[in-house]
Amino acid sequence: MLKQTRIRDLLALAVLAALVAWLLVRSMYGSLPPIPVYAGASLYPVAVIEVILAFLIRSRVGKREIGEGPGRLHPITAARAVALAKASALVGAASAGVWVGFLLYLVPQRGVLQAATDDMAGVLVGAIAGIALAAAALWLEYCCRAPEDPDDPNEPAA
Repeated sequence: MLKQTRIRDLLALAVLAALVAWLLVRSMYGSLPPIPVYAGASLYPVAVIEVILAFLIRSRVGKREIGEGPGRLHPITAARAVALAKASALVGAASAGVWVGFLLYLVPQRGVLQAATDDMAGVLVGAIAGIALAAAALWLEYCCRAPEDPDDPNEPAA
């Protein structure tokens, strides 16, 4: 049985990515191209797809439409959705961390460098996209949980 993704693990990854990105940006910012607004926006469609998938799976799990057969959620499909969610949570956390690393460098530089001011919009879009993807992935993973079995003889009665 897979363990649920822990938020503290995602935060640790984001902090590490932010630190590495900040160190790299600090030494290489002058040689980087301008950051367009849509630079980090590619994560938004994935986040939307995962939210839609989460609601579809949650509906099937809630109606106990799990198993083989037409109109039912195959267990392998749910397992694949969990794998997608776990991978997307990591990608979202790492991406958000990288963009936050950029922010850590750019915010103090806004008064000094015009390029820092110009890059802020793209960096903010990317940071929010990473957070949105991680949140959508956690929601999808949550929706893929197996329903509680009220007839489980190993469970103590409430």
